[in-house]
Amino acid sequence: MTDLSCDNFLNGKVRVWQPINGYRAGVDPVLLAAAVPAKSGQTVLELGCGVGTASLCLSARVPELAITGVELQPDYAELARKNAIENNAPFHVITADLRALPADLRNQQFDHVIMNPPYYDRAASTAASDLGRDTALGGDTPLADWVVIGAKRLAPKGYFTLIQRIDRLPEVLSAVQTCLGSVIVQPITARNGRSAGLFIVQARKNGRAAFQLAAPFVMHVGESHTTDGESYTPEAAAILRDGAEMSINC
Repeated sequence: MTDLSCDNFLNGKVRVWQPINGYRAGVDPVLLAAAVPAKSGQTVLELGCGVGTASLCLSARVPELAITGVELQPDYAELARKNAIENNAPFHVITADLRALPADLRNQQFDHVIMNPPYYDRAASTAASDLGRDTALGGDTPLADWVVIGAKRLAPKGYFTLIQRIDRLPEVLSAVQTCLGSVIVQPITARNGRSAGLFIVQARKNGRAAFQLAAPFVMHVGESHTTDGESYTPEAAAILRDGAEMSINC
């Protein structure tokens, strides 16, 4: 993979090499990282880590984490390793299919499991022309498998955090409620008064709290985009620029 760009996240606190023509990280992995209630000294597993953007943003916010990433595509996994070195992050990347994790990883438990699974069901969408981008956006692993496999890697009372498109919320909830508890859904909307386009689900291993639906997290001020430049709400800007935490309690 030779056509690459090096892009800034969190106002340059994190610099990420990623393909120019393949799958490129946007705000979604940054939001995912912000929602993880990790504390120094804890362990984190990211399934489908891509080039490592979410894990690196999380590492920039919370020091002294031990983060493991799993990535199916060798080129993306190699970039994730390169990015870990260049960001001086404690981030170990394994090239593997999440449905066939190495034995040593299957014997580990983590305080947090995080993921940004492919957004599109390939049975109901059109494939991308770039193979790497298509795998990242669609892939062939059912969404329920992502959830169940991730839940198995959690330590008791560990946190599961996932970001996904709103139309796949029923699938995610159906899978989450079979193996996790204390479920909370955080809708994410572009502007006040608009339907949510994304959501974050957070749940806990052995959690017993009642289901919660949080108030929408709003990304932009105003009813529409009327001026050039950014229009992020203060809360969104704090996350995307300063690496602030998104508080999701469950």
